[in-house]
Amino acid sequence: MPGRKIPLITNQIYHVYNRGINRQPTFTNTREYKRAVESLQFYQTSSPPIKLSRYLQLEEKRGNEIIEIMTKMNKTIKMLSYCLMPNHFHFLIKQELENGIAKFLSNFQNSYTRYFNVKHNRDGPLFLDQFKAVRMETEEQLVHLSRYIHLNPHTGFIIKSPTDLKHYHWSSFPDYLKLGSNSVNTEIILSMFKNTYDYEQFVYDQADYQRDLKMIEHLVIEHP
Repeated sequence: MPGRKIPLITNQIYHVYNRGINRQPTFTNTREYKRAVESLQFYQTSSPPIKLSRYLQLEEKRGNEIIEIMTKMNKTIKMLSYCLMPNHFHFLIKQELENGIAKFLSNFQNSYTRYFNVKHNRDGPLFLDQFKAVRMETEEQLVHLSRYIHLNPHTGFIIKSPTDLKHYHWSSFPDYLKLGSNSVNTEIILSMFKNTYDYEQFVYDQADYQRDLKMIEHLVIEHP
């Protein structure tokens, strides 16, 4: 993965996103989405003792032992929000260790690409070499990016109604409503709201506006 012109700073929060090469699909069915979620959860530690593919083959007892070991390890990143879409992904990440985001993205993308390539009988990279990263400079920017990420399935017309976002299993929005697996850190963003209901309404309130912006994006943004 090529070096970055602007370094990613420890203890800072970034909006990280990447897409498939030539905008090709990266997640094509439920099994692939599930594997991607497993990958982003598994590779947040600094040095996983085994690969995810090997871990998933272990008996339950041994698997639990591995997880116990990993809970005592330092984490490279803290995942605040995420969303997986058919040909791209969005993460809102706090870097916990030096080069943590780069290491996490490398492990996540390499692990998932190996899985995807086996399933589709293909070779080579799946994602663009250089992921995009934008640092969050204010709390307002942070909460709006979290909303933007969680609205993606509605913006992209994958689901019909904003209220269906709570049932979209490939984002962290269900975690924010206490309906998910608690795989992300929700405390930082939810601390800016009175309760989860207020955050939920905060997300819904801009759903149609964000979708309208997406529909005219090609008219107002000059693409390279």
